[in-house]
Amino acid sequence: MLSIPSVAGSPSWIALATPDQEAANAFYGALFGWEFRPAGPGSGGHGRYLLDGRTVAGSVQGTQERPGGPSWSVCFHSADTGATGRAVVAAGGSAMSGPHEVGSLGRLSGFRDSTGAPFSVREPGDRPGMEVVNDPGTLCWTELHTTDVPAAAAFYRSVFGWEINSAPYPGGTYTMAAPAGRGPEANTGGFVRIAGAGAGHWLPYFEVSDTDAVAASARRLGGSVEMEPVDLPGVGRLARATDPHGARFSLITSVSAAA
Repeated sequence: MLSIPSVAGSPSWIALATPDQEAANAFYGALFGWEFRPAGPGSGGHGRYLLDGRTVAGSVQGTQERPGGPSWSVCFHSADTGATGRAVVAAGGSAMSGPHEVGSLGRLSGFRDSTGAPFSVREPGDRPGMEVVNDPGTLCWTELHTTDVPAAAAFYRSVFGWEINSAPYPGGTYTMAAPAGRGPEANTGGFVRIAGAGAGHWLPYFEVSDTDAVAASARRLGGSVEMEPVDLPGVGRLARATDPHGARFSLITSVSAAA
């Protein structure tokens, strides 16, 4: 489960890259009740989304430098982006961007893991990043869709010290990860194998009160539903969607939240 404040190796920020900030604000505002607040002059188009006055995500207009075009990215907490960068290269990954300062958000760097999937790390600044998680309309889980689960798990274990564990899943097992020293009860993400060539991607999961209703709203607002709502015993009811520009995300009504 995600926690605030974030700990080393755990998700501490998510950000949307979109070609049309105004349209994205309208979509996520109607879908989750988010309010967009621009960072101001000199921020490079960056801003943040708030829910009931608390920061839940970031956003930037422009996708030219973002692999795969419009997308959500996941950023992991690092006490030292330089040291993390060296660990990434040593584990078979590569640097993409940074490190660069993003106002009070801190020092950010972009990388590719050993299987080619992009991700970021953040050395926190004055602002903690996300101020609320696990509540309806906020991030509750992250998932790497990758062509090679064992290789990806080994990479992130080497870079962040993640504890890798697994659980039975229809058709096989689901590999998950927790920050170092936290144990399986602190899992913050999982790994899913995808077929075909090409790099994978990190996928954010947003907690919602009613997966079916929110998925229908995403479609009505101009997005699409790539995976219709389905029940996963012991986990919850989930769906996979995209916004009107193709940025992918998942929705879930967790068993614990529903209870």
